[in-house]
Amino acid sequence: MIEHLVAFDTTSYKTNLKLIDFAADVLSALGADIRLTWDDSRQKANLFATIGPADRPGVVLSGHSDVVPVDGQDWSADPFSLVRLDDRLVGRGTADMKSFIAVCLALAPEFAARDLAMPVHFAFSYDEEIGCLGVRRLIDDLAGLAVPPRLCIVGEPTEMKPIIGHKGKKSVRCHVEGHECHSALNHKGVNAVEIAADLVARLRGLQRRIRETGPFDFDYQPPYTTIHTGTIRGGTALNIVPRSCDFEFEIRNLPAHDPESLMAEMRGWAQDLVPEMLDVSPEAGIMLDEHNTTDGLDMPADHEAVALVCALTGNNDTSKVAFTTEAGLFQRAGIPAVVCGPGSILQAHKPDEFITLDQVAQCESFLRRLADWMSQR
Repeated sequence: MIEHLVAFDTTSYKTNLKLIDFAADVLSALGADIRLTWDDSRQKANLFATIGPADRPGVVLSGHSDVVPVDGQDWSADPFSLVRLDDRLVGRGTADMKSFIAVCLALAPEFAARDLAMPVHFAFSYDEEIGCLGVRRLIDDLAGLAVPPRLCIVGEPTEMKPIIGHKGKKSVRCHVEGHECHSALNHKGVNAVEIAADLVARLRGLQRRIRETGPFDFDYQPPYTTIHTGTIRGGTALNIVPRSCDFEFEIRNLPAHDPESLMAEMRGWAQDLVPEMLDVSPEAGIMLDEHNTTDGLDMPADHEAVALVCALTGNNDTSKVAFTTEAGLFQRAGIPAVVCGPGSILQAHKPDEFITLDQVAQCESFLRRLADWMSQR
């Protein structure tokens, strides 16, 4: 099953429909109720499938179908053809996170054969890698369920360790519109690159302040909210005062640290700079596009969902991680969520990405114990 799913090239800028159709066929043959939600182009879809009594709150097994690009990476073999090397399965998505989806599909017949006391829901999304985009439509569609799910297990690679917290993420594009002129007459221009650099430097200062004064949560590494400028583009020639400049930055916030307070500071800096710009050109300005926000996850350690996942893994040590998943969005929608899945995040997004057979076996055992628990009356 892992080999089947890896063979579908579901890089985020491509369609995922072949994988979704394959999963739908597997689950439909078991009598599952299938719901699809689409992106605007209808070239990508989420799948939500239910096996068992739909009139009771059940368990969601959630995974994303998309993978990151392989462009420019040095793979030793075709990334979309599974290769077994000793105890490793190598291929794009083996760790992040097609192996979890594959184990879910491979064991779906065992769930279907059980006399389940509650339903199992399979939730497979699109475009997680570019901002957890698809799952938002899937979650919105769940409002139409007669009974909402009891809890959600997101199978991101955690080496089968229970994760009860992760940081949120806000992605922002900043466009600085200046005024172009000859560099010898720069007093008549508005240098967009310099203004952008001023804002980037202020973000760096804000990061320094947070690193020194917090807030802190020492269950995370690093134990504070991080701010990072990832791209910057501007200018056309050295002897031209640049008319425009764009840069992108992200905030990865502790769940208890509201990123809106940080954005308020950024907006305040922009407002301080704009009047001087307008004195030179009425077309000058600074525009902020907050194009993606994903909630952090913050589950109480004593929640029943956490206790269940700990019992199923046999591991009572919970952790928190700096990367972002779809779990925070499920929690915001009122569905308690825990992150637990096979593979290591250290292998994700790399050339020759792999998962070990032991991790796959641990995931199989985990889901079989879940089926046992769901069959108790």
